[in-house]
Amino acid sequence: MREMTFFRAARISLPLRLIAAVALTACACHVAAMGRQPASKPATGQSQIEPEAMLIKTLIEIRNNRLDVALAEVEKVVQNYPNFRLAQLIKGDLLLARSRPLRGLGEAPNAPRDRIDDLRDEARVRLARYQFERPADRVPRYLLQLNPEQKHALIVDTRQSTLYVFEHHDGVLQYVADYYIASGKNGTDKTKNGDRKTPLGVYHVTDNLPRKKLGALYGSGAFPISYPNELDRREGRNGNGIWLHGTPSDTYSRPPRSSDGCVALTNEDLDAIGKNLRVGVTPVIITEGIDWVTPDALESSRRSLLQSVENWRRDWESLNTESYLKHYAPGFSSGEQDLAAWSQQKRQVNSGKSWIKLKIARISAFLYPGRNDLAVVTFDQNYASSNLTNQMTKRQYWINEKGAWRILYEGGA
Repeated sequence: MREMTFFRAARISLPLRLIAAVALTACACHVAAMGRQPASKPATGQSQIEPEAMLIKTLIEIRNNRLDVALAEVEKVVQNYPNFRLAQLIKGDLLLARSRPLRGLGEAPNAPRDRIDDLRDEARVRLARYQFERPADRVPRYLLQLNPEQKHALIVDTRQSTLYVFEHHDGVLQYVADYYIASGKNGTDKTKNGDRKTPLGVYHVTDNLPRKKLGALYGSGAFPISYPNELDRREGRNGNGIWLHGTPSDTYSRPPRSSDGCVALTNEDLDAIGKNLRVGVTPVIITEGIDWVTPDALESSRRSLLQSVENWRRDWESLNTESYLKHYAPGFSSGEQDLAAWSQQKRQVNSGKSWIKLKIARISAFLYPGRNDLAVVTFDQNYASSNLTNQMTKRQYWINEKGAWRILYEGGA
């Protein structure tokens, strides 16, 4: 998260009961005003503020019963971001508190309950994000290896409503920033078109759609991702149109569970991450909760998987077809070919060759979220033999069975 001295110190000591306390302390708004104010940026001469940080500071002041200070803080947010509905809600509660005690969040007369419930969820999630202290000495277990062109990787944690950006710098993963996000109305693990769920898996950015090509719903732009991927299709998942995108101009941010399956960010945040996204290159890993591991543990997993890839390459190059085929899992498939058909074809093809040279480069490797036994590896393959040469980008899904990595799927990327 963007560095803020106050919150780097405050959120560590912030008591966990604050999340529940806020729901019992303050917030209700002139709902009629919510959603009708245009998007705004700070006026000339004003300093840019970090709206989420100022909002959290407001809630802390409410918890400490310093309501005048809280009102002054939230006024800064509303002045600069009048379309920030949660900030408007809190401001309304604080104004209402001048005339009567408040028993809970969202007490404005005639306030739509569903909208207030959404904003309560957003307040809870934003507080929880600040409660969580990212382990500075650990990294997500999924990012085993990025290829040289993959300068950045995104990890979306739907449980914490957070998108993390990591940078690949001289072979070392470095945390860059994290952002609040909204995801599917009906949760995660998308299986079919229209289920309003966000998929879980390893994907990459497939396009960059500017604002002028989109409707107002998507805000400043959209980055489609590669759902359904090869594993999704193999396991019968369908649907399409999963994007990273912004918000309408009258909405600063959306509630944490409010999309039809996409990952929605504020327009500011989408613009910030968009500068580093490359079509066909940048990986996007979507998970429900992140497993954080030490760099040493990550390196051990990386070595184990990539050694298996190298053994596969070497055995194919050696023309020892039976050793080569041992690298494939019993449940293997490639298109319409199962392991038996694949094995028959490889034996036939290799019998007509006197030599093979196989080089692989630009390898990326990711462990699959929610699975301890699955990884996806992508690389450039340069194949030459006594009667054929070709080059391609290949993708393999590897499964760990009884301590050994074997190929579950193989095909072009």
